[in-house]
Amino acid sequence: MLDLRPSVRPALERDFLPAALWNRAYRALVARDPGSRPFTIVLSSPGGAVSRHDSRVLAAAHPAAPLTLTYAERLLKFLLWQKGGCHVRIAGADEIARALAALYAPGGRRAFDHGFMGEKTYRAPFTVEAVPAEGLPEEVVPSLPVGRHLEGCRIGFDLGGSDRKAAAVIDGKVVFSEEIPWDPYFQKDPSYHLEGVHDSLQRAAAHLPRVDAIGGSSAGIYVNNEVRVASLFRGVPPELFERHVRRMFFTLQERWGGIPFEVANDGEVTALAGSMSLGDGAVLGVAMGTSTAAGYVTPRGGITPWLNELAFAPVDYHEAAPRDEWSGDTGCGVQYFSQQGVGRLAKVAGFEFPAGLPLPEQLIAVQKAMAAGDPRARTIYDSIGVAFGYAIAHYADFYELRHVLVLGRVTSGAGGDLILARARDVLRVEFPALAARVQLHTPDEKDKRHGQAIAAASLPPLRPVR
Repeated sequence: MLDLRPSVRPALERDFLPAALWNRAYRALVARDPGSRPFTIVLSSPGGAVSRHDSRVLAAAHPAAPLTLTYAERLLKFLLWQKGGCHVRIAGADEIARALAALYAPGGRRAFDHGFMGEKTYRAPFTVEAVPAEGLPEEVVPSLPVGRHLEGCRIGFDLGGSDRKAAAVIDGKVVFSEEIPWDPYFQKDPSYHLEGVHDSLQRAAAHLPRVDAIGGSSAGIYVNNEVRVASLFRGVPPELFERHVRRMFFTLQERWGGIPFEVANDGEVTALAGSMSLGDGAVLGVAMGTSTAAGYVTPRGGITPWLNELAFAPVDYHEAAPRDEWSGDTGCGVQYFSQQGVGRLAKVAGFEFPAGLPLPEQLIAVQKAMAAGDPRARTIYDSIGVAFGYAIAHYADFYELRHVLVLGRVTSGAGGDLILARARDVLRVEFPALAARVQLHTPDEKDKRHGQAIAAASLPPLRPVR
């Protein structure tokens, strides 16, 4: 019932079913249905954030009505990981709301999302309910008052899965920076993380006459500088996490005399760095590294409290799409745009690695093969690029975009060039209007070395002098 014929297919995943094309075909079916209905999803959280998405769905009696649950479930999944929220209100199709409530329940297929968006992230119950359309609130996109503060002596840091970075910055100029390898994922003692970050701050401070403010970026979800969920601390037992990790950055702030101290998701800081470099807003940053990190800068240049965790956002609707081992869902971005994606596709391409070879080393092997002209490596990057082109079109249904900044270890070297080339091919062939208004970028060497540190350091405003 849906006309789904991708004009460009990934070399290694001929069954790839782009979310952008599926939704476009479903919307075309709805447009031809005289009985189609308005359909609204509103997400809210205890802090007062509200987001709203309005669309239309098929009449309940339409012959293709079973497709509506797929449409609504994948839509809700995307919105949850893009914008966040623990209270879901659905208007326009009560039978769909009831089905979604059963799916997003402790015993449902989306039990992971139920728990993650409830107590873990927002420390409140996760609910899905059917409501009348009348009285639903409009969306308000708040812009957070952080970033672009360059005056004074600052430290910027970035915490990744394989290293921690810190830089000393004076009036927007980096005067010192370094990377220190570490292995945070499975450390049970939270002092490993706390003292490691403190050490990096001290090493950067040694190159400044004083420290006026500290800003940092890190993978994970942070709310008002509290660590809510972050893979860097996955090894810390829950009791120790609550006692020592959740307010870890407040502990560090106290050690540094209570100076302005701000921490944001690394994807947000990446997008902010790109926006500062480009001198423009409407920037989506996507980092293909250990996982898929993303961040967004609004058309007016601000960052938002949205989650932008596009690693969990579905981009492939094929029933046999690869499964994410953490969430249990299929077709999510992390399986395509990360080291996991490279490792998965390398096996399809015919690469054989020693048992237990870590994903970063598998990536290095594929990159070396690409540099040597190995056609198997080329098919890997071709597949990632095609999938990414369709993913950009899907993202553009939810973000106002003028720029997409692409970075991360997966995009290094000739393979990264091919990813962008194939993504542009998809946009030009399938979505020409989008191709005309959205530019794809990679950071230059200066931005790679210092852009993230400067953007992180710029997060906190200085306190006014009395």
